[in-house]
Amino acid sequence: MEKLELSKLKFPSMREELIDYLHGLSDKEYQYQAWVNHECPRGGYDELDYAIHFLYDDTKLASDPASTVGWILVDDKEVGLMENLIVKINIMFDKYGFGLDDKDYIEKVEWDDVVNSARIAGEYFSKKI
Repeated sequence: MEKLELSKLKFPSMREELIDYLHGLSDKEYQYQAWVNHECPRGGYDELDYAIHFLYDDTKLASDPASTVGWILVDDKEVGLMENLIVKINIMFDKYGFGLDDKDYIEKVEWDDVVNSARIAGEYFSKKI
């Protein structure tokens, strides 16, 4: 697949939103501060549900990331990074369901895989800005 330039994306603001969610998903200290203690360092309010809704409901990043190339993602490497992150999140939901508090998800051993996958993706995506 041809690599697209960031300036050619149809929804660059959604890409910026994705990068923000990746940073939140990759930082346990932030997660405890914003999602658990409700003291969002950037002001406002944040919780795990926001990232999940963005990935699973607001976009096709969870169900078909390849279809977002040209819209939010620029190449196959980014598709693979998103697929890896979604696999890790799905493992959490398959094992623990959807009803836990954010703190309970963060404290599961499998959450470290979500954090690491989000960190790798976030670092890669951020280099392109």
